[in-house]
Amino acid sequence: MAESPGDIGFEPSDGIGLAEGEVIALVYNPHLRMARLGAGVARATAAHAGLWDDPELSVDILRVTESVANPWLISPGLALTIPLSGRIEAEEAGANAALRAELLRVEEAEWMTRVELRRAWLRWSAALLRAEQTARLLESIESLVGSTSALADAGEMSRPEAALFAIERSTQARMLARYRGEAAVAVQQIRMIMGLSPDAPLELVATRLNAGRIEHDSEDTIAEHNLSISRLREEYDAAEQSLLAETRKQYPDLTIGPQYESDQGQSRIGMLGAIPIPILNANRQGIAEAEARRELARAAFEVEYERLAGSLAVARAHHGSLHQQRLLLEQEVAPQVDRQYADARRLLELGEGGGLLLLESLTRVGQAQVELIDARLDESLAAIEIEALLGPAREVDHDALRTTGNLDSAADGAAEHSKEVSP
Repeated sequence: MAESPGDIGFEPSDGIGLAEGEVIALVYNPHLRMARLGAGVARATAAHAGLWDDPELSVDILRVTESVANPWLISPGLALTIPLSGRIEAEEAGANAALRAELLRVEEAEWMTRVELRRAWLRWSAALLRAEQTARLLESIESLVGSTSALADAGEMSRPEAALFAIERSTQARMLARYRGEAAVAVQQIRMIMGLSPDAPLELVATRLNAGRIEHDSEDTIAEHNLSISRLREEYDAAEQSLLAETRKQYPDLTIGPQYESDQGQSRIGMLGAIPIPILNANRQGIAEAEARRELARAAFEVEYERLAGSLAVARAHHGSLHQQRLLLEQEVAPQVDRQYADARRLLELGEGGGLLLLESLTRVGQAQVELIDARLDESLAAIEIEALLGPAREVDHDALRTTGNLDSAADGAAEHSKEVSP
């Protein structure tokens, strides 16, 4: 698999490899730029969350209608709301949790972009290998077409038999054009993922089909590494904090401040205060909506965990099957085909074998080599699928896992729903 973008030296002069391509994609991919701008909204919200309400300045001006020496009554006041309920802290914690969720969403998009680029790079590399193999096979058949035509003219080989070599040459030429076309399409897909123009002056370097090596350990789990699960965990935390904030709103905040009054030339200084009585509204609607959002966040976590755990099991089983198929091709089929081709050439040189046997052996060799390329590609893509589900290799925050308490009980059976959810 590719190196981590932060672990490579970027040197495009000798060509762009997969790891360097991931760096370019992380910078120029248009979807990632939009995702980062979207996270800026949550960052701005978190930066200004938890602020006190602005103080309120009020002035009452009355005039006595009767004829008096000082007919004006002036009562200015300054009211300041003191958040005794604790909703400010809950709102701040909820905004920070929402920001963490958005940052994880960006990280998730970055990871999936890297995965998409790896898939496209492997397909392009495989198309190049198929084209190279087919070109070598076509060259071998070309060398036989002339000799078989001469043998047919001399009457030592039937013309229908000699024509089979020309037909196979045309077939392999068509396959070569197909593989080269697939490689050209894959190159443009790679450039699109990297966010580059189709004619950007960059030389790409093919990567090896590494027979499906997996970076993660076999015991790594979805709960530890998957970015979607981490994001949903933070979204649940944000929903929990939102519920806490709505609950705190039902408790009154104190409004207090100084007041001055001038009445018929006499000045008075005092305090004004107000406190709501939560007996009619008590923010019941806000609390009910926040509870419903929290349950939705919990269900989203459980459903996604079940889906990803099942997908990981399928991916690992698929990878194991492809691994066995690739080993069978490498260790049994390919050597047998090579021996058959060597025997056919030796018999033809001794005059004991026909040209059809050599042609059949030659095409079988080419077919086996292309199948081996396809097997290595399929196994590598299956390994990438496992990597995509597990997420990038990173340090596991076990404290964060423990703080989500009952959420991670979904690993033991998400069907068991608990009404008491620890934040």
